Amino acid sequence: MHSLDEFPFAKHLTHEELTYLKHHAKKISVPKDTILFYQEDICKEILLLSNGEIELYMYGENEKKIPLYALKEGEQCVINTSSTISQTPAIGTAQTLSAIEGWLISEEVVKHLMHQSPTYLNYVFSLFTIKLDALATLIQDIKFKKLDSRILEWLQNHKTPLIQATHEEIAEALGTSRVVISRVLKDLERHGLIKMHRKEIELL
Repeated sequence: MHSLDEFPFAKHLTHEELTYLKHHAKKISVPKDTILFYQEDICKEILLLSNGEIELYMYGENEKKIPLYALKEGEQCVINTSSTISQTPAIGTAQTLSAIEGWLISEEVVKHLMHQSPTYLNYVFSLFTIKLDALATLIQDIKFKKLDSRILEWLQNHKTPLIQATHEEIAEALGTSRVVISRVLKDLERHGLIKMHRKEIELL
């Protein structure tokens, strides 16, 4: 992909909209292993990636690196777009996995296109839908992996080895769903940490 005309949304823009985009877009080339923006930065421009690959990640507790998604040729970064449009801190860091090429578009130009072009607006919304669904799944997985220790702590706080509680009650106490709680409890039982009885849980 070598020009703006090759981006998925470009073929649906009017001649005037595409001309406006080309006039205001700034071509860039960036080497491998470059940080494009850091978590908590407020982005000023949006990147349309024409060649190469970028990794998006964030740091969680204990500075643990959590991969979010990869940005590939022909895509526009959701985290970058969200931060630029709303002028709020980015939720992740972007780093090039290879040498990249692309175009930078200012906040003003993006907002103008979103206002003037239903095609571009739909493109941005579709990107948000796809990536946010993936991020929501990832976040649920992260929460799920930590939930085992939260459940054990909640059970241990009862100061008795036999706790009378339903899965629904535990879910309400920990702010999650009964289905997730049931799944984690089964995993804890399989690892020999608890034993489940009818409306009771035994700490082992």
